[in-house]
Amino acid sequence: METKAAKKTTKKDHRNLILEGYKIEVLENGSAPKSIFKFAKSLKMKEEEFYTYFTSFDSVKSAIWLEIFEDTLSQVESQEVFKEYSAREKFLSFLFTWIEELKKNRSYLLSLYGDKKANLTQLPMEAKAFKERFKDFANEIILEGKETEEIANRPIISDRYDEALWIQVMFVFRYWLDDQSPRFEKTDAAIEKSVNLGFDLMGKSALDSFLDFAKFMYQSK
Repeated sequence: METKAAKKTTKKDHRNLILEGYKIEVLENGSAPKSIFKFAKSLKMKEEEFYTYFTSFDSVKSAIWLEIFEDTLSQVESQEVFKEYSAREKFLSFLFTWIEELKKNRSYLLSLYGDKKANLTQLPMEAKAFKERFKDFANEIILEGKETEEIANRPIISDRYDEALWIQVMFVFRYWLDDQSPRFEKTDAAIEKSVNLGFDLMGKSALDSFLDFAKFMYQSK
């Protein structure tokens, strides 16, 4: 009789088989597969077995985006030093590690997204779940930054900080796809410069200090 542990392993293997099979299909044919029936058959799997794990090819692509994100997060959070990082350092660590994970799938990502001149703030619908998970992570960093006053708490604008970090993620992704420099050195530089600019803008500026002082003087009358 098959144990529960064996069943779980089988399910996990089948799910991974679909994810890896999909990437191979894209790499070998230069485009996404058109038929779930034919795709499942190529994996020696019944079509109904595919639907046990995914409802469409878009849901497969969504799972691949999430898998890359979760692998990235697992790596950065497993480092003891990560807990001691500032908000800026945590975001830098995330992006550098994320790029390393993307490199493992570069040919696949180029096949699907390399020729598209999409807006830097956008990705196809299959990245929606990734965006939601990323924003959860980003808001944790932002909250920590506000608590340490590394990030300024500004009315209305503060509520959009997570979207600003998401735009940076999309900028880095598009820049990396187009990067032809050795070892993607230009992408590393773009990450550092864009993150430093972003956190400088979210940090307490001279204008904030002036407004605080003006408010203090007004209330002291």
